[in-house]
Amino acid sequence: MTKWDYDGPILEIENLSISFFTRLREIPAVMDFSCVVQPGEAMGLVGESGCGKSTVALAVMRDLGKNGRIVGGSIKFKGRDLTTMTEEELRDIRGSEIAMIYQEPMASLNPAMRIGQQLMEVPMIHEGVSKEEAYARALEVVSDVRLPDPERILKSFPHQLSGGQQQRIVIAMALMSKPALLILDEPTTALDVTVEAAVVDLVKDLGKKYGTSMLFISHNLGLVLEVCDRLCVMYSGEAVETGAIADVFNKMQHPYTQALFRSIPLPGADKNARPLIAIPGNFPLPHERPKGCNFGPRCNYFADGRCNAGDISMVPVEGHDRHDTRCIRVDEIDWNAKPVAAKQHDKTEPGRVVLKMEDLRKYYEISASSLFGGGDKRVVKANETLSFEAREGETLAIVGESGCGKSTFAKVLMGLETATSGKIMLYDNEIQDKPIETRSTETVSGVQMVFQNPFDTLNPSMTVGRQIIRALEIFGVGDSDAARRDRMLELLDLVKLPRAFAERMPRQLSGGQKQRVGIARAFAGGAKIVVADEPVSALDVSVQAAVTDLLMEIQRENRTTLLFISHDLSIVRYLSDRVMVMYLGHVVELGSTDQVFSPPYHPYTEALLSAVPIADTHVEKKHIVLEGEIPSAVNPPPGCPFQTRCRWKSKVPGGLCDREVPPVQVLAGGHQIKCHLSAEEFASMEPVIKIAAE
Repeated sequence: MTKWDYDGPILEIENLSISFFTRLREIPAVMDFSCVVQPGEAMGLVGESGCGKSTVALAVMRDLGKNGRIVGGSIKFKGRDLTTMTEEELRDIRGSEIAMIYQEPMASLNPAMRIGQQLMEVPMIHEGVSKEEAYARALEVVSDVRLPDPERILKSFPHQLSGGQQQRIVIAMALMSKPALLILDEPTTALDVTVEAAVVDLVKDLGKKYGTSMLFISHNLGLVLEVCDRLCVMYSGEAVETGAIADVFNKMQHPYTQALFRSIPLPGADKNARPLIAIPGNFPLPHERPKGCNFGPRCNYFADGRCNAGDISMVPVEGHDRHDTRCIRVDEIDWNAKPVAAKQHDKTEPGRVVLKMEDLRKYYEISASSLFGGGDKRVVKANETLSFEAREGETLAIVGESGCGKSTFAKVLMGLETATSGKIMLYDNEIQDKPIETRSTETVSGVQMVFQNPFDTLNPSMTVGRQIIRALEIFGVGDSDAARRDRMLELLDLVKLPRAFAERMPRQLSGGQKQRVGIARAFAGGAKIVVADEPVSALDVSVQAAVTDLLMEIQRENRTTLLFISHDLSIVRYLSDRVMVMYLGHVVELGSTDQVFSPPYHPYTEALLSAVPIADTHVEKKHIVLEGEIPSAVNPPPGCPFQTRCRWKSKVPGGLCDREVPPVQVLAGGHQIKCHLSAEEFASMEPVIKIAAE
């Protein structure tokens, strides 16, 4: 039988159980897991961190390390059991018939080898083809993954490519030997939303072209909806629901799946009128799982004596396509009942202007060869004529791709950098030239930051309480140790952490709990402006809902101004009052959330909205894939910064986009767009996102 002659299921996992063995105990990571992937089918595997998704993928690759072991069940690939194969048999299959793409592309690329050599290795080793044929195939597959100038790419080293290009090369490498099964483990998490859209598009097209079956692992339900035919939802080591995408999304039959969808900001959610419903409690640790249903302690439908009586098996849902659920109350629950609404709030009216930027510029000088010195000086134009204002009690979202200048502007505001020119007014003080060490304690405590990664911002050798007290000491809060300790406990109450956590070390906290400590510390000095730089992107979706809800609650109480930096437009739509869109250092659009999310758009905003994955089968999206990457801030294009990727450019006469930076046009209601398009062109724009009638 050749590698292509097989018409049964490509992958059959049956009652798989995997444990990791430490000196103290056996830790079950995956229990009683089953799924089937048919030829040409894409199966999505979703769930929160630690639920066992990647462990299943590594078990299929038979790569569980020294401590991991398959303790029950079978994994059949094209009818052959992988769990009983020898190392030699596995070597023949890995890479040639089963390929895996990891989250971090550089982990799969050799930094010392040219891209061409790395791609050619695959068919030369697995199929024994000649160097010439391997080169021809590498050239073809690089063209397939839509990379420009394939010959130049093959001669490049990995560090000479952007993150999106590196990930495409890894996909190309995986496809070199036309595998029957492609496993993708969070392949787009590290990429910008526009690059992610292009990569997802690519994966779907290549799956069709090569007839490859896929196991697509993600925590993003919107992405799974766009890529997959079927879905398996995991919770704490078990599959809890599996079925066709339409069945699981529209007729979910497990309380965890339902709770997951209620905690993500779909169109229609509103922080005041329709707040998200966070999942109560915490994800259980592997050695602390409850008896019976793992989701029981967090479930609204929990029945004592039944749900915790013993092991619960998967049962089929009648009338659906291979739809199964791990819930003994599936037939008793009214799945169409509306959820008990979370507490509604009145819309907060913004107060006076507390922060104003006028024509802010931030340039960096670098030498042409900064490694060895010498050469001409070159300028990185990180921020270009930034102008906006923020009011007391409002949330202003700042969105854009990596390299657009979001974080640079935050550094200048915080005093970690000083401005090249322009003005920053904090209340009535000019602060653009004041580095943080020359700012007053009042200014420093008044503008605080919550960072993306809570793991990097806490001192691992200091208790949670001590870290908050340290911030209180620096900000001069409290006149005694006892007063500061009382204030620290009040801050733990504010971020809804038990007071006992004051004695815990950061390693004893989950990601969401660490982020809450970061928020408590930011508010230690009574911050009036908080810059939240991607504060929830490193967190699971159910934890995201709780943390964003917490930020909104603190904002309402303290009338804090929140500058929310994010690339996740779903969360931006949910919690922001106004949105500022940045591209290559420029503000290209600024308006209320409703203005920015409905036409007319700046052409870049239009493409951004089209790229956002939305986990709702009733949403229809216009399909706009941006070609190319953001140009370099060292060598920006002349004229409009977006002209190299703009699909509307041909509508502007006389090559104006190539020559002149566009003026800021002020449309109805103060909506600002920096673009050469005419009023007629703006009026002709159609909505990118439409919600179809059910």
